[in-house]
Amino acid sequence: MSGDRLVLAARAKINLALDVLFKRADGYHEVAMVMQTLALADRVTLAADDEISVVSTAADLDCGPSNLACRAAAVLRERCGVGRGVRVTLEKNIPLAAGLAGGSADAAAVLRGLNILWGLGLSLGDLEEIGAALGSDVPFCLRGGTVLATGRGEKLRTLPALPRAWVVLAKPPVSVSTAWVYGNYRGERVTARPDVAGMSACLAAGDLSGVAGRLANVLETVTVPAHPEIAALKAAMMDRGAMASLMSGSGPTVFGLVDNLRQAEQIAAALRSSTDSWVTVTETAGELGGEDGTTVAAD
Repeated sequence: MSGDRLVLAARAKINLALDVLFKRADGYHEVAMVMQTLALADRVTLAADDEISVVSTAADLDCGPSNLACRAAAVLRERCGVGRGVRVTLEKNIPLAAGLAGGSADAAAVLRGLNILWGLGLSLGDLEEIGAALGSDVPFCLRGGTVLATGRGEKLRTLPALPRAWVVLAKPPVSVSTAWVYGNYRGERVTARPDVAGMSACLAAGDLSGVAGRLANVLETVTVPAHPEIAALKAAMMDRGAMASLMSGSGPTVFGLVDNLRQAEQIAAALRSSTDSWVTVTETAGELGGEDGTTVAAD
């Protein structure tokens, strides 16, 4: 970090549990989710500039005004009456439209970073309130760790940390629209709902196997029938020794929880050789640290 430049890690997330309770009058869905931060991260560089601009290593990413990182900078500047701009560089390691909150993580990193770079002195609560207006996952991406998210995802309660685990991620080469998934969700098709209370108890006890046994995502009832390769990836992970496997968010990425690195790497190698999915191994990560939730990457 220098006086006019800051580098941050924008960390991915998975959903250990995702339940959709009902559709609200405002058009959003009421949810109950247990969310978990991963070590996998985009590298976000903020550099002082006169205007707001975004560039990215991902050729397919729209870096115009609709980009969530660009919107985050614009909203923060307007809210706080700042007369400066910023050049945002996104080095993407989190795949696009994957159910891993890559865009929300980038927006959260911009909010955290500009709070420092512009000397705004906003609290984490202030940033989460601003983030909620940008997207439902942004408040969680500001806080990080292991969290129960309710409302439309913006109401957060920090849970005891998930015991360290390795995570195999596999994204098949398909695109899934979050709006399409929620629009086609029908609660009556769900036969087993996530045991959020039971998972919270396992977290409090430090019981990784208990958490793994309670992974559940009701959105699989929409996405998996449309993309059967998701079910195939889940089965492949389980056949090769994962403790549990689940689709993250609205998909299409599948993750497997593994309790040792060697096993995780063996699962990943098998998936790379037998599927056309993007595959990586990462691990769980804790809260983002500090009163303002700042995680600064090595520069």
